[in-house]
Amino acid sequence: MNGLDILKYGHFTVLAAVKDLPEADWQTGGVCGVWSVKEIMAHLTSFEQLLVEILENLSGSASGPVLERYKSDILAFNDVEVAARQDLSAAQTMAEYETLQRQTMALLAQIPEARRRENGILPWYGAEYDLDDFLVYTCYGHKREHCAQIAVFRDQIKR
Repeated sequence: MNGLDILKYGHFTVLAAVKDLPEADWQTGGVCGVWSVKEIMAHLTSFEQLLVEILENLSGSASGPVLERYKSDILAFNDVEVAARQDLSAAQTMAEYETLQRQTMALLAQIPEARRRENGILPWYGAEYDLDDFLVYTCYGHKREHCAQIAVFRDQIKR
């Protein structure tokens, strides 16, 4: 696997899912549980922030607050992170997502491929998994899941 490709194609999936979606449709709930497209994007943005902190941590920085919240209680993490972005517009949410996504690409490029493939690199994720596993399942797969929900919503509203 190539971690940079994993992130790139996940990002392309997100961009395609929301392309040309009218602003008003970003606010409609029920796309994923009670979440709207904007809330899904806030959620995915929080995972980009999480990945930034993970990659910074692998480069020697201390764990950040987002990573610590994620590790301590994933359900509360989702609620807190989405709520923290509730006052942002769709455009602001996307801008934050895209800024963080660019950071993840730059940070990942600094980590040698051999290091990314070390099993147990993220001890809290599992001793048998490497960083690319985390990227495929937690980043790429997660984006595909939520983008499929957005696609169903768009089919229903015919936009």
